[in-house]
Amino acid sequence: MQRGPISQFMEKHYLHFNAAALVDAAKGYEQHLLEGGKMMITLAGAMSTAELGISLAEMIRQGKVDIISCTGANLEEDIMNLVAHSHYKRVPHYRDLSPQDEWALLEGGFNRVTDTCIPEEEAFRRIQKHIFNQWKQAEDAGERYFPHEYMYKMLLSGEMNQYFEIDPKNSWMLAAAERNLPIIVPGWEDSTMGNIFASYCIKGQLKPSTMKSGIEYMTWLADYYIRNSEGKGIGFFQIGGGIAGDFPICVVPMLYQDMEMESIPFWSYFCQISDSTTSYGSYSGAVPNEKITWGKLDITTPKFIIESDASIVAPLVFSWLLKW
Repeated sequence: MQRGPISQFMEKHYLHFNAAALVDAAKGYEQHLLEGGKMMITLAGAMSTAELGISLAEMIRQGKVDIISCTGANLEEDIMNLVAHSHYKRVPHYRDLSPQDEWALLEGGFNRVTDTCIPEEEAFRRIQKHIFNQWKQAEDAGERYFPHEYMYKMLLSGEMNQYFEIDPKNSWMLAAAERNLPIIVPGWEDSTMGNIFASYCIKGQLKPSTMKSGIEYMTWLADYYIRNSEGKGIGFFQIGGGIAGDFPICVVPMLYQDMEMESIPFWSYFCQISDSTTSYGSYSGAVPNEKITWGKLDITTPKFIIESDASIVAPLVFSWLLKW
């Protein structure tokens, strides 16, 4: 398959500095898959609100991502964009907003993420009643699931289709649900839906045990890693920093050190897109070599760091892999 115009542009112009690092990382990712490797993508920040689904959904459909780790915000915000897109409000002059301007947005029912405001009533509340039904049905049946599994059930039921406001092919969560893609959501409690779930527990309408925990996510990931790390192994493509990346990358030293599985392979590819500085103890800005000392990466692991804006860089890397 011949490369499309975006890939051709990158190959011609992205020859130095961060641009070259971007192309090198994309080629490394591509080679990893060609050699039979699997890839984890981790999503920090608000990449769903940045509409990364336009490219990530196709990556999922084409089998170029095998497992995702994301924040609770990214898990829910892709669905919010799917069902309430027309109600979003863009604020391109967000740097000029005063505290009074911010208060006016709050009173108007908008929660701001940089230049994009999520409409609370149409986004959060539209999902709330449907996801509550999934939680309640499971509890009544004595069943327990992970946060993303409840989201999958809700999407696959078809009950949300009536609200779709974008082309569903641009929703990465819908693509993931249709493929039953494994997802890890560390710290899910730190999300709007996590807060809503907690409120139902406080009111006595649900039990905390109905939701599987972060420890259970780690034990599930440990089993997945053991089963899938043979051969070329599993690569790690980290978008941003934070818990979405920090949590899953630790499965390797845990298995090696705490489980005493001395033959467990390291992550076999690593790339991080970040603009975080590498000083002041910023783990999110730690260079890949530092991860060698923590037993996460090998000396020979292909390592890349692209110091740039993930909302610009990630779609370009995915475009290369999709030959766009």
